[in-house]
Amino acid sequence: MAINSGQFNTEHNDEHGIEKPQPHPHIKRNAEHPGYEVSDVNANGVVVFLAALVGFLVVFFVFCYAAGKGINYSLLKQDGEEASKNPQAATAGGSPAGLHRGASMSTNVAMEQHESSLIAQSFPTPRLDADDSNQSTADMHAREDLLLEHYTAIEPGQGTAGAVRIPIEVAMQLLVKRGLPASNGVTASSNLQQARLTGDVEHASTAPLTNGFARTSYELDQIELRGQKLEFEQGKTSEHAKLENR
Repeated sequence: MAINSGQFNTEHNDEHGIEKPQPHPHIKRNAEHPGYEVSDVNANGVVVFLAALVGFLVVFFVFCYAAGKGINYSLLKQDGEEASKNPQAATAGGSPAGLHRGASMSTNVAMEQHESSLIAQSFPTPRLDADDSNQSTADMHAREDLLLEHYTAIEPGQGTAGAVRIPIEVAMQLLVKRGLPASNGVTASSNLQQARLTGDVEHASTAPLTNGFARTSYELDQIELRGQKLEFEQGKTSEHAKLENR
């Protein structure tokens, strides 16, 4: 049986029986409601809002400043009471430690380490190193490098007058070239060759792959920092010289 597709097509429904959308009501325009703003923006309200906002910020800043000063005063007072109860926080010369929470922006850990170092300085020597002897080892190796790798004059009273220390590599080369001194003008190598018995085997010696010396990570960091500081100073000197030449 055929169905007439237009049997549902009415004024309010389409041919499928679905309700048609209703048209929007027509808005009547008049002099009082033309459809746009007929007055300017209220500038007085904007100015009042901005003034109130600035006033609130000023009051909030004053309140925070006063609260910070009060908290800082209470902390300083507490530090003074603790210092009076703990006289060990003074230096070796008897002066107070002078470091408190209001004196710097250091963290609590840094202040505790500073106080611990002040207490350690009041102990009699010898003292234990607080850094696992990292700095002491670095200083010792630096002195060794100065004596073994550079030309240095010997101080009076410590050796022959006018003598000079030479790098150990240069000294080893001179020793191989000249040989060890002997009593009757003959080198020690020739004496050893004359005293060798029949059947003795001459053992060949090879240079080791390493001298067995290894620097610590702390020393390597310090050397890198010194190199960076030296490069920075040289760069500043060169820039200063260029500016003067202009």
